[in-house]
Amino acid sequence: MASLSLFLVGFLVLSCEAIAVHRNLDESSEIVMEEGELLGLFDVIGSLLDEPGWAEVHPEPCTDTPWPGIECEIGQDPPIFHVTTIHIGPDVATPPCQPSAKISDSLLKLPYLRTLSIFNCFVTSPVTLSASLFGALSSLEHLSLQSNPSLSGEIPSSLGNISRLRVLSLSQNNLQGNIPGELGGLVNLEQLDLSYNNLSGEIPEDIGGLKSLTILDLSWNGLEGRVPFALGQLQLLQKVDLCSNRIHGRITPDLGKLNRLVLIDLSHNFINGPIPETLSGLEQLRYLIFDYNPINSLIPLFVGSLKRLTSISFSGCGLIGPIPNSLSSLKNLTALSLDNNSLTGTIPSILGSLPDLDHLNLSHNKLSGELLLSEEFIKRLGKRLDVRGNIGLCTSYQLSRKNISRYLQTPACLGTEGIVNNVTCPEEHPDDFKGRKPYWNHGQISSHAPSQDPQFISTCFVLFHMLCFL
Repeated sequence: MASLSLFLVGFLVLSCEAIAVHRNLDESSEIVMEEGELLGLFDVIGSLLDEPGWAEVHPEPCTDTPWPGIECEIGQDPPIFHVTTIHIGPDVATPPCQPSAKISDSLLKLPYLRTLSIFNCFVTSPVTLSASLFGALSSLEHLSLQSNPSLSGEIPSSLGNISRLRVLSLSQNNLQGNIPGELGGLVNLEQLDLSYNNLSGEIPEDIGGLKSLTILDLSWNGLEGRVPFALGQLQLLQKVDLCSNRIHGRITPDLGKLNRLVLIDLSHNFINGPIPETLSGLEQLRYLIFDYNPINSLIPLFVGSLKRLTSISFSGCGLIGPIPNSLSSLKNLTALSLDNNSLTGTIPSILGSLPDLDHLNLSHNKLSGELLLSEEFIKRLGKRLDVRGNIGLCTSYQLSRKNISRYLQTPACLGTEGIVNNVTCPEEHPDDFKGRKPYWNHGQISSHAPSQDPQFISTCFVLFHMLCFL
């Protein structure tokens, strides 16, 4: 009997709780959102989308009539819904926006908004970023305005007041002017992407205040000056992309302190060499990209100590001297581009032993001697191996005869078989030409060959001369 009483009491307690939960749910469905916030959302969406009846179709966007570009959360006191995310882009609306789309001041009526992302929206009518509007969005943590061709004007310095901001992405727009130094006050910022705009001026030293920054992308602008010393203070940086600007001078040695850096791209600037030895401290580096800068120095030996490197690119940097054998220690290397430089000496055969190397471009240098890369390596890379434009370079008779790659475009070396690109010359004594290659001397080819039929010998040598300069 006592157990039955306990069961009935427990049942009554659970029933009361269920009724209370149901009553709360009913109340929350009755008070969905504050009217001012709801009307503000309708105005923001109405100023962007090309859907005049959007508010009628989605009168309760947080509950019964949701829309994929809006996310809401229930507040605690009182327990009502608040808009926390607005996302506009081709993935949620087609077309994403109306031709006269604009950013409404009604964003200020959404005090709980944490994420605002607008992609491919402002295409025709000019739109600028209001300093007073964005400076007041204190709850924002993620601001992404990307791929908007008609979004122009300057970046408002008031963005530096949004202290909670973790992601600021304004890439692929038409923004002009300088990067505001006030952005350096965003101590919680983890990602800053201002790429593909028309920004000018120098990168402000205030950037050193972004202590939480992991990604910095300022590529494809018109930025000038030097790589700021303050960059070396951002110990959490993993990616630095400053390519395609007008940055000049030498690389600050302090970049070597960024021991978490995975990618550095300084290509297509006016940076001078030599590259500081301090960069040997970049132990996590995987991508080292310096293409088309007037480095005009040797390939730094420390590059061979960066064991995690997967891609090295120094195309068109005016590099001189030999290709260091130390590169053969980079077992994770997949791509090596050293084309359009003034490198001399031979191509280290040990490069062909790198297990993951899948792209090797050494074209248009001053390399010479016999190409001693293995037949297997040459076959595996195919057209991804480029050694064209090295006048003194030749391939062995064996490789030339097999014609294993039609992409090499290098003449055959004159070896023991007396053959030049499959054209048979007179047989010689086996030791006469062993290990010997023709050379150019005062406009004449000399091979120190024993005398044969003069007309036939001269024909072979003329053929070789022509092939060497193809």
